[in-house]
Amino acid sequence: MLAPSQREHIDNVLAVSQTGAAASDPIHSSWVRCVRDYGLDPCRPTRAHIVEHAQLREHKDQIEEFLGVARTGMEQLYKRMAGIGYVLLLTDAHGIAVDFIGNDAWARELKQSGLYLGADWSEVRAGTCAVGTCIVEKAPITVHHTDHFDATHISLTCNAAPLFDPTGGFLGVLDVSALTSPSPRESQHLALQMVTMYAQMVEDANFLRYFRDRWVLRLGSAWSMVDVAGEIMLAFDGDGVIVGTNSGARRALRPLRNGPGADTLIGRPLSDVFREGMDAIWRIARAGASADRSALSTGSGEVYFGTVQAPRVTPQRIMPSTADTPCAPALERLAGDDPQMQRLISQASRLVNRPVNILVHGETGTGKEVLAKALHESSSRSSKPFVAVNCAAIPESLIESELFGYTAGTFTGGRSKGMRGLIQQSDGGTLFLDEIGDMPLHLQTRLLRVLAEREVLPLGAEKPVPVRLTVVAASHRDLRKLIAEGRFREDLYYRLCGAILYLPPLRERLDRDYLIERLLAAESAELDSRARLDQAAHAALLSYDWPGNVRQLRNVLRFALAVCDGTTINIEDLPAELMTRIEPSPVPDASAPIARTHDEASVLQAALRRQRWNVTAVAAELGICRATVYRQMKRYGIVPPNQA
Repeated sequence: MLAPSQREHIDNVLAVSQTGAAASDPIHSSWVRCVRDYGLDPCRPTRAHIVEHAQLREHKDQIEEFLGVARTGMEQLYKRMAGIGYVLLLTDAHGIAVDFIGNDAWARELKQSGLYLGADWSEVRAGTCAVGTCIVEKAPITVHHTDHFDATHISLTCNAAPLFDPTGGFLGVLDVSALTSPSPRESQHLALQMVTMYAQMVEDANFLRYFRDRWVLRLGSAWSMVDVAGEIMLAFDGDGVIVGTNSGARRALRPLRNGPGADTLIGRPLSDVFREGMDAIWRIARAGASADRSALSTGSGEVYFGTVQAPRVTPQRIMPSTADTPCAPALERLAGDDPQMQRLISQASRLVNRPVNILVHGETGTGKEVLAKALHESSSRSSKPFVAVNCAAIPESLIESELFGYTAGTFTGGRSKGMRGLIQQSDGGTLFLDEIGDMPLHLQTRLLRVLAEREVLPLGAEKPVPVRLTVVAASHRDLRKLIAEGRFREDLYYRLCGAILYLPPLRERLDRDYLIERLLAAESAELDSRARLDQAAHAALLSYDWPGNVRQLRNVLRFALAVCDGTTINIEDLPAELMTRIEPSPVPDASAPIARTHDEASVLQAALRRQRWNVTAVAAELGICRATVYRQMKRYGIVPPNQA
């Protein structure tokens, strides 16, 4: 039964959502989104949703290093807020509460209200709320009492501030909330200021941790406060090129010179930002604590010297050096401008040297082993063995001896000196277990023991052999469904899924042009061919739905190169199976690539307009890196209004 105040609130939400909302009111705009975009019904209040433990762990693993930094700031903030009834939530970019500090005496009430670890506070799930609306607005916000969309939340008051990673990407939200509070909205001004201040402190601490191997220039907007409030931070390499900016720098600075990347500082030399040039910066770096407080002129006004922090790890020279090489080139080669793949590569690059096992999900042929090899080649283990095992291809009678090895005399007809198993062969490197869902149950038990104890017992041996094991497992099956059917061990699943990466099918990828070009080049080199695709064949490859994914694309290109005249691949050189699944006619419409290009350009241009040509915000919205946005703008001839 709804209370009168809840019914009144529901009527108000319906009235606003039906008439639309002023763009300047983030609360009413959110109400409209909830009804029109997410299909939420204010007449059906729902209890808070708490994700399962396994799902929570997946979310926490994605920002594991950041959690340690954030926890320290949260504990300091809680000491100041606990006495007036507030609890703290830290969520990731999806709105899942990955950390929480609250009063245990209120645990039941807090969990019922969703102020609890694992709660999903995204707008699409919870409606208008401080966390979810902060994720959309990318700005600090108070959602007080009847600001909430869901009537079950109108007793709550919540204040949230966004958190950004050291390169400007959206990372999560810091939130302070209370079960009860005074009615006036103004009562939350201090809480909002506190959470905003501590969010900046957490962000800056993470910035300094992340760029501990780079030079960090700290500046302030006020001369008298620069020693205690150097709120502007720029990380730069030995060449004086900016590699990172904190939120203070992104707000306060802009380049003196226009050109590509005019709205971002990353990738630009410090001399593009400060009129005084690099000589003044290096002078300050050498002066250290004796540096003066003279002003630097920027495109946004003047700022004042604070400190220049030297690298604490792997110091770089203070003289120009060669540009940094990509940290994970093998991973970067996997994809072009596809947002899903760019997110995957970003996640994978953070995981390569982490002591976690990785589970790769994807349809057959999507390139799970290719991804596993790229993870290995991009890691510090790259000089060690990469051992691939297809659990579905090895006969069940042999898989145990293949995996675990055996000692001399164990089998009649076996090797006279025994055999080191594949697990032992991967010691110090990477063990790739493809189609892990097809591993027999009794071997799953043995593998679980190996992962838990970090040692393997060969068949016939009396003593186990220690192994340093990093496992990448892969499957096209739904392992959770196999667990429910009793065909896969749940405890092994959790041992394997320290992190989960999802490979999209080829039909969903927007970088098919890139893949066709790269695979054609690779197959041409293999066959010593210089043949190129004509327009009709290229259009046919783009319009096909690729049920066999990247593996099928590679096979098709190999076939076409083998049967073509040696200079041009025509549509007649493609396998017949492609022609039967291309609509509306056997001859592809030559305008297909043009239409697709138009669609991609339209999506990008619409996002740029929504974000007021802020490339960082557009990259976050589309799930791609800023460099990709700039490449697409150049490709499609999209020019900002101020440069038109």
